[in-house]
Amino acid sequence: MCYRTVMGTVLRLLRLPFEVLLALLVVLDETVRPLYRPLLRWIGTWRFMAGFEAWVAAQHRFFILFLLSVPFVVAEPLKILGLIWIARDAVVTGTVTLALAYLAGFVLVERIYRAGEPKLMTIGWFAELMRLIVIVREAMLGWVRQTAAWRLAVGIRTTVRRWLAS
Repeated sequence: MCYRTVMGTVLRLLRLPFEVLLALLVVLDETVRPLYRPLLRWIGTWRFMAGFEAWVAAQHRFFILFLLSVPFVVAEPLKILGLIWIARDAVVTGTVTLALAYLAGFVLVERIYRAGEPKLMTIGWFAELMRLIVIVREAMLGWVRQTAAWRLAVGIRTTVRRWLAS
């Protein structure tokens, strides 16, 4: 077997866990999105949130970039704390902490990003990174949508929606 063939096979095998993880994240995002979009729209109607978004939009682009990091700095330690509590048999407390940390982090990042997106996209490397993320996400979604697992999930979702509607 030639060196290039072996190296190509090794690289594909090393890349496989990364691709599977990306595919799982895309599937999770696509599955959960219908649940959290109405929540984000509802939160966006709060007068406080509208004022916060207007304040964010008025800031300098690099300060907006800094603001995007704040929810991560706060939420990530809370997620770890939630996992520790779950491991120590405080399952309800840990699960609630974990869920609230994810929700708060996600909502804040989403609102800050949407409010500051026009200015953030003037940062060359950031705009390029976001473009790359969209390309990778779309590629993964295209690949995932061709799988039997995706078709099964869509079938289950359709069945559940019909059941809930009746």
